[in-house]
Amino acid sequence: MFEVLFALLPMVILIIAMGICKWPGDKSSLLTLVITVMLATFAFGIPTREIGFTLINSTARACITILSVIWMAVFSYNILLDSGKIEVLKDQLATISTDRSVQVLLITWGFGGLLEGMAGYGTSVAIPAAILVTLGFRPLFAVLVSLIANSEPTTFGAVGIAETVLMEETGCPLPELCKATIQQLYPFIFLIPITLAILADRRRQALLKNILLGTLVGGVSFLAQYATAVYLGPEMPAILSSICSIIIIIAWSRWTEKSDTIPTKHSPRQIYQAWSVYGLIIFFILLAIPFNFRATSLLLFAGAFIGGRIQGVTTSRQFTLLGQTLVQIRSTIIMVIALVGISALMEISGMVQLLADTLTSISGKYYAFWSPLVGEIGTFITGSGTSANILFGKLQAGIAANMDIDPSWLAAANTTGTTAGKIISPQSIAIAASACQLQGQEGEILKQAFPYALVYGIILGIIVFIG
Repeated sequence: MFEVLFALLPMVILIIAMGICKWPGDKSSLLTLVITVMLATFAFGIPTREIGFTLINSTARACITILSVIWMAVFSYNILLDSGKIEVLKDQLATISTDRSVQVLLITWGFGGLLEGMAGYGTSVAIPAAILVTLGFRPLFAVLVSLIANSEPTTFGAVGIAETVLMEETGCPLPELCKATIQQLYPFIFLIPITLAILADRRRQALLKNILLGTLVGGVSFLAQYATAVYLGPEMPAILSSICSIIIIIAWSRWTEKSDTIPTKHSPRQIYQAWSVYGLIIFFILLAIPFNFRATSLLLFAGAFIGGRIQGVTTSRQFTLLGQTLVQIRSTIIMVIALVGISALMEISGMVQLLADTLTSISGKYYAFWSPLVGEIGTFITGSGTSANILFGKLQAGIAANMDIDPSWLAAANTTGTTAGKIISPQSIAIAASACQLQGQEGEILKQAFPYALVYGIILGIIVFIG
């Protein structure tokens, strides 16, 4: 009994520190790491030497496979900010349509999904919400639809890092994880665009149009995500599906609105420069996939660096930005290293297997329904699907083995659950509120977003259980 409580203690400490005490993620995760080291040493009898080697290996793995990608992803976005070309992208999106449903889908699902696929970490909520406000949408509405739209794409966000981490943590084959993830999420690829379109224009006479538009966008997104995830891997599904969504939304706008669109104020050269960073990153990733070259961080750096030169950012300035980005994500670095260390120590000490056995005996055959909730809680606590997969990926795979379920299915349930958690993540809410000058109204945002996350989680639990 005491062993089970000891095994549960690291997660309880992290939840209390971040969820109740409201400590930042780096401070909370460091405290939890220290407690986990003590538990592994004194409660589970792991030699100090083995703990030391485990922490060295986990730190190296965190830096090489996770943090290098996060660093380069945020760097690519900072290039756009520094060159000012992000404003060209914003202006271009704002002039495509005057239809509210088209605007919301284009900016949150299309462009927001692209930002999530490329960079993630808050950019895909803050920027779409801010653009919608400039177009005349109420700030609270802009934040809500941006949070809803940022749910499903996050599992393949930041060039698929969450899926890659899940594979590293669980040992499940990456193709199986990607396939299971898409199978669990496919209803939401339709439901979310339909919901966004209806929320943008609630008139009864617009209902049929919004359902048709949302279904069309969802269908294109699903085909792109499924084909990419199954045949190419986790790096490109969010990126390519967002590009396809943008294309089909623009085509819909041209077909239905005729002369109502606003002419763009930017030259073809300016537009080419603005899209160069993301265009080159996509090109390099697609080129690398046929050659089975998976050094994602190098590909991100190459695309950002060359694109930055096209945008007029000097080489010296780019290296300055590279250093500034490293400082910018310093709390993420500490948090990820600590979380990977916690996960590794819980694995070698037997805590993960002990928790898996306990949860299996308590929940029985109904655990599959609750499995996405584990990932949802992880994201609500940490603000990151990647971190939630580090925390709970091994646990889900262990429970799957106990229940004679394909480990890839329950591991995928963890990462799909994180997409529901993203809607109500305090971190995402805080970022969006700041972008729309709604500081102090985070509670109201959470209140409005919670029903969507609740329904999302229930539907997802049913899908995982019957799957």
